[in-house]
Amino acid sequence: MFNLFKNKNHEKETLDKILAKSADFKCIEYFNQKTKVSFTLKFLATLIDEKTVQESILPYLLEENFKEIDDAKEIIPLADIQISEDISQIEDKLFTGSVLLTVNGKENKFCFLGARKEIGRNVSLPEVEFSVIGPKESFVESLDQNLNLIRKRIPVKELIMEKLTVGTLSKTKVAILYIDGITNPENVDTVRQRIEDIEFDEITDSSYIVQIISDNQNSPFPQLLDTERPDRISAILAEGKVAIFVDGSPHALIGPTTLVEFFSSFEDYYLNWILSSFFRLIRLFAVVFSILVTPVYVATLSYHYELIPQDLMNTLVASRRAIPFPPILEALFLELTIELLREAGARLPTKVGQTIGIVGGIVIGTASVQAGLTSNILLIFIALAALASFTTPVYRIGNTIRLLRFPFLLFAELWGLLGIVVCFCFLLTHLIRLTSLGRPYLEPLYPPRMQDLKDAFIRLSFDKQRKRPFLLNTNQPNRFHKKAAKDKKDIEDE
Repeated sequence: MFNLFKNKNHEKETLDKILAKSADFKCIEYFNQKTKVSFTLKFLATLIDEKTVQESILPYLLEENFKEIDDAKEIIPLADIQISEDISQIEDKLFTGSVLLTVNGKENKFCFLGARKEIGRNVSLPEVEFSVIGPKESFVESLDQNLNLIRKRIPVKELIMEKLTVGTLSKTKVAILYIDGITNPENVDTVRQRIEDIEFDEITDSSYIVQIISDNQNSPFPQLLDTERPDRISAILAEGKVAIFVDGSPHALIGPTTLVEFFSSFEDYYLNWILSSFFRLIRLFAVVFSILVTPVYVATLSYHYELIPQDLMNTLVASRRAIPFPPILEALFLELTIELLREAGARLPTKVGQTIGIVGGIVIGTASVQAGLTSNILLIFIALAALASFTTPVYRIGNTIRLLRFPFLLFAELWGLLGIVVCFCFLLTHLIRLTSLGRPYLEPLYPPRMQDLKDAFIRLSFDKQRKRPFLLNTNQPNRFHKKAAKDKKDIEDE
């Protein structure tokens, strides 16, 4: 905690002096004519709902039979009223939206009146994980509002919520959610311990938590899955995973997770299993295509002409006849151009950004081909690779895919197809060693687990997914009993 005081006997006096420097700190004395008692209210005006103070606190303190601090709970119609003698609580309560009530001459005992001003936006449509089918709610910046969205979807007493505070300056509230009796306690303990061990001054978003508590902070791969969808959080809690919410962040974190989950859209579960499996395979193919298409182009033209069919070779030679650069420079020029257009489109206002992306791509692509800087065939490959990278449903893994193309390009230029294989071996070794909250990141491929393949590259129907993921080692491995479900269905059919 941010310690302002060294001498405990002068904590309250020192706090008043420090807060008096702030224009929004109010210290106002009042007098109750009926009981002849004077009292003081202290609060930060920017954190307090003035209407609550004027209508639900002051009238009752001035008109009712208020004599002692203990009377506050009886006469003030507020749910959040706490009486304390612990001076160390004053700082925390004032900065979380409470009004400090003291009776003059008896300052050793005081009361905290909850009157926090709630400022935030309403629940809106998902922007990053939008889906045509399914709920249209997304998380907002308010922690309590986000927890409400989960509570109404899982209205059971086993849903446990633990609150922690991180950040010596920001005092950010972090909530850990899990279902008692299902979630493995080891996973909960790991998350709790890592969050409690955070030593950082300012935590403003869940992105900070991802980077700090990840198993390998030097890996470009995200090791916790973030989402803005309450339905997805509800589903993973039922699976036995742990969810992390950060006050002020519209994204929740999920762990432990695997690489395959980053290519699964939650809309897959709202479609027929055949359709969702088909779309999932398309995404996986698109990711592989996006990473390898330009490195294979560079490797083939630089080292492996014999792999190109004669008819295609004539087309390639014709397209590159006037180009003065080797394939690697040609590819890097277009790749960097695409990244520049992406960044420009993301940083500009929405309407302007869309215009820049479309018009800039067309103009620069056409001009570069006509100027003889790039071939039209590579331009098509680059455009398809960029389009394929947009199929990833999770934004964080999309950034990783964009980065991976560059080391593959470098290795392709150095050793051709052998270089691509070497780079792939390095990547595979890294993924095999990577973990998420201590669990294997490449599961169910490594270690191989047939049970978890039912919802990996393809998604089988729900009646085939009787067990929870083996990766999580949950206390209740069965989601439902197949025989009981079959007997119930047979009875209904009769």
